[in-house]
Amino acid sequence: MEYRLLGRSGFKVPALTFGTGTFGGKGEFFKAWGETDAKQATRLVDICLDAGVNMFDSADVYSSGASEEILGAAIKGRRDKVLISTKYTFRIGEGANDVGSSRFHILAATDAALKRLGTDRIDLVQLHGFDAQTPPEETLATFDALIRAGKIGYIGVSNWSGWHLMKSLATSEKYGFPRYVAHQAYYSLIGRDYEWELMPLALDQGVGCVVWSPLGWGRLTGKIRRGQPLPKVSRLHETAASGPQIDDEYLYRVVDALDGVAQETGKTVPQIALNWLLQRPSVATVVIGARNEDQLKANLGSVGWSLTPQQVARLDQASARPAIYPYWHQQQFSERNPFPV
Repeated sequence: MEYRLLGRSGFKVPALTFGTGTFGGKGEFFKAWGETDAKQATRLVDICLDAGVNMFDSADVYSSGASEEILGAAIKGRRDKVLISTKYTFRIGEGANDVGSSRFHILAATDAALKRLGTDRIDLVQLHGFDAQTPPEETLATFDALIRAGKIGYIGVSNWSGWHLMKSLATSEKYGFPRYVAHQAYYSLIGRDYEWELMPLALDQGVGCVVWSPLGWGRLTGKIRRGQPLPKVSRLHETAASGPQIDDEYLYRVVDALDGVAQETGKTVPQIALNWLLQRPSVATVVIGARNEDQLKANLGSVGWSLTPQQVARLDQASARPAIYPYWHQQQFSERNPFPV
């Protein structure tokens, strides 16, 4: 397994991270993702560690905390062998302060996550969404205290706009607070918006991309093709409306290109889609999920080889989308404003 530095830090993470959104299955939304229990989770962790995947990502809202609890049970007795990543910001209770990035909520959310995970430290904490009501000074000062106390190792964000992230990075520089070194962002062959502003920012400021939903919200599994009905077993039946909206013809065009590369390489469509991401600028680690052992082992087959430049170019072309303003204008002046891709 390849290990990469996470942004502008000395912290190394595996190229693949295992996402635990399938753990628990509480509520209709997360039940559609998966219903992995502690015994099954322990087996998946075993497979990951054997393959060198030692980072596991969760969130307090995943199955109302059950995901973290099951992950904690699965890693019990081997905490020193794993890296734990989790997220919080979204509402987790009925109280007025049970949401957001305030000092109150961050302190409470950290202690609750530590308890559920059965550990005394979290290696990477990411704010799950942006909180416009809390000053960045308050949030970063709280993280500074938690890092000094040894409860948190590194900090990052998720689903932020470019100006959100840049404002907080400037606050860190001004006051000497810890910097966000990770941005957990949606990025896939059928979701390349990350490249317009967030990728250039990440490269300029040293923020590593932690990719979530690398298979386009379950659309790049190789089971969805032109002229075929949606598979009976697919989380898209329950979750399509809450995820990124994709034009069918665009999806089929990308899948056609993936099928062509699959025939050349002998790899599966998901393996090619994941390998493409691993070659993108700023990407530190790609979060993979799995309902069972077979899916996990198949996803692990995305590392240890590389697409050729010609194959990458074909996938780039098939998945290209017209840029929105001001990016279409900026791209015409690449001599002074180069884009990374």
